[in-house]
Amino acid sequence: MKKQRVVRGIPVEQGSGNVYADLGYADSEGMLVKAQLVAKIAEIVYRRALTQTRTARSWGLTQPRSLPS
Repeated sequence: MKKQRVVRGIPVEQGSGNVYADLGYADSEGMLVKAQLVAKIAEIVYRRALTQTRTARSWGLTQPRSLPS
């Protein structure tokens, strides 16, 4: 049974630590790992103050392009 408490009259359930599992996704573990990986990459890019262009170049990727209007 999940822990439940009331905050300002609203019932609040404690999560498992994996929001994807809490929402019932079948591949919740894989989704969590991917989300953690993306968060770590974003942290590195931010910490190094990299632009999209420099990030793409250093990782051998193409830079995303805007779609024509």
